[in-house]
Amino acid sequence: MADLRQFEALKAVHAEGSVTAAARRLGWGQPTVDYHLKNLERLIGSPVLTRSPRGSRLTPVGMLLLDRAQEILTLSERAIGDAREFTELGRVRLRLGTFATAAASILPFIAASIGDLGIGIDATVEEVPTLVDQINRGALDAALVFTVPGYELPFRPTVDAMEVYRDPLMLALPAGHPLASRPAIDLAALLSLRDERWVFATSADDAIDRVLTDAFAAEGHVLDVAIRTDDFQVLLGMTAARMVVGIIPSLATTAEHPGIVLRPINDPSFVRSILVATTSPDEAGRRPSPAVRHLVAAVRDGFAAVRVGAGASV
Repeated sequence: MADLRQFEALKAVHAEGSVTAAARRLGWGQPTVDYHLKNLERLIGSPVLTRSPRGSRLTPVGMLLLDRAQEILTLSERAIGDAREFTELGRVRLRLGTFATAAASILPFIAASIGDLGIGIDATVEEVPTLVDQINRGALDAALVFTVPGYELPFRPTVDAMEVYRDPLMLALPAGHPLASRPAIDLAALLSLRDERWVFATSADDAIDRVLTDAFAAEGHVLDVAIRTDDFQVLLGMTAARMVVGIIPSLATTAEHPGIVLRPINDPSFVRSILVATTSPDEAGRRPSPAVRHLVAAVRDGFAAVRVGAGASV
């Protein structure tokens, strides 16, 4: 049976051009390299090297074997790496930051999914600007954040962010509102609400509010902000009381709300892009740890399940 050290010797000789240089590359003695190559030749019944005073080169049989040997060595390294990673997973706790609606919708799925692998989660719920600051400082292993098209979040170069879900924004109207009978709201209808009173987020930099105010500002209108809150239940309650109108992400509308009509906005700007951001311990390789990669996979699977559920409920 072939020995992986035979393949390593063959690969090193091909790379270095001589048995002596191959021995230095591998940190072996020259007799050890010769021993493994001769055993390989006995195993296949043919020379794998042509030796000369100028060095050594592989024979055609040696080159054929080298091609397969490189695949075998790569698979062997991956197998060992995967086994080590799996062993390490049970000793890992990850710091995950998330905003509130993502926590409510998929955090249980994520915890159960990676919990089966022995990975623990220490979760914190914060507003997006705080999450961005924490992931930039390396205070989190991963963060779920959101933005809207055209508004980039200020991540450092060491942070990788990947979109995992597109969350449509809905217009919340009181039942009986003149626009409530429409199945969807186009931009012209939305702009007709310039004299309404609105609910905005607490943060002045909220991405959803910015896309709304920019749309109205382009037409020369400034909206009347009646209240600022990050509690969507407050938004819905005040809307039902006919005090305000507002914008709400579809993920935050999982239950029926009496007195409220929710309508999709037919404009590509009115969508929330949900991202999972991770940091890498190796800035050169930009590759997250195995546990973080499992976490990202669980996040993607969780939002895929949300997407399927949303499609089934339409």
